[in-house]
Amino acid sequence: MISTSYLRVYVEHDGIEQESHAAARSSHSAIHSDGRFMWSESLREDAFRTTWHGIDFVCPRNAWLRMIEGALAFTATYPRIALIDEDERESFKRELAELRGPNRRSHILTSPWHVPLRWFGAFSPSEREIYDRPDGLGIRYRTNLGDAIDRVGWAIRVLDGAGFAEPVIDQVRDLERWLAEFPAGSMLELDYDTVAAHFSDGELTFDESASDVRESLEALERGDSVASRTAYARVASRWAGRQALTFAN
Repeated sequence: MISTSYLRVYVEHDGIEQESHAAARSSHSAIHSDGRFMWSESLREDAFRTTWHGIDFVCPRNAWLRMIEGALAFTATYPRIALIDEDERESFKRELAELRGPNRRSHILTSPWHVPLRWFGAFSPSEREIYDRPDGLGIRYRTNLGDAIDRVGWAIRVLDGAGFAEPVIDQVRDLERWLAEFPAGSMLELDYDTVAAHFSDGELTFDESASDVRESLEALERGDSVASRTAYARVASRWAGRQALTFAN
């Protein structure tokens, strides 16, 4: 089973069919296959549910829509790997256009084996929460969507001002564009989920990845390249082994 972290946008509850967060997670234990693709998530049209600051939120899973997006993104990134042929690609594009709508889009980004460092830029270090998972501790961050967009926008300006390469900044811009699609008042959650199982409880307790990313950007903004590199080295080294698994697979 591939360990996965998640970035989820929750919107205020509006009557979407739902099941509890714990019940939705339990479906991950089953692996399904259609002879070519494999997945470990139910294709039910349901949603994660949570309460944050006294408000009920839902995160529609839209699993089939996300699977199509993933297949198309993979073939665009690795065109030499024949995951789907040209006819299938065009068919998926048409189906995706039909599935998407003003209130129907991917509310979830996933990352195998690690948490992309750019995700941490959307959160304040004070928003870190440690919670109990079935096999140990877990980490999640939760924040107001407007604050997350402001922080990501600031990170883009800092990186651009420091002269970083466009491909690096474009990845952060893509994150900003995705977040901007959702309504004001939504909640953004970064969940280590099963990726947390690769760290000891002690390592998770002292994991300050969002703080390190923030410190690196603040140092970069004031022109202190040494302090910026030092903070970035801390968080990069923490995740280097997990990122290596991504490329190994």
